[in-house]
Amino acid sequence: MSITATELKQNLGKYLMLAATEDVFITRNGKIVAKLSNPYQDRVDVAKSLFGIIPSDITVEEARDERLNEI
Repeated sequence: MSITATELKQNLGKYLMLAATEDVFITRNGKIVAKLSNPYQDRVDVAKSLFGIIPSDITVEEARDERLNEI
C-alpha cells in the first residue's frame, strides 16, 4: 500500500495497525521516502507456513531438531 505523508500524519494509528500485516510505503511529492513494516514479519510468515504441518504428537523443539538434522 502506498500513502502520502499527509495521509500518514492524519491517520497515524490506522497505518500503524495496518503495518502489522502489510508494508505501507509513504510518499512525498510522488516519490517513496519511507516504509512502515512489521519488524517480526519473517517470524509471522514462518509460523503461518508451519500451521498444520507439525503433528500433534510431536513438540515444536522435536520438529525443529528433526528439521536441522536433515540439513
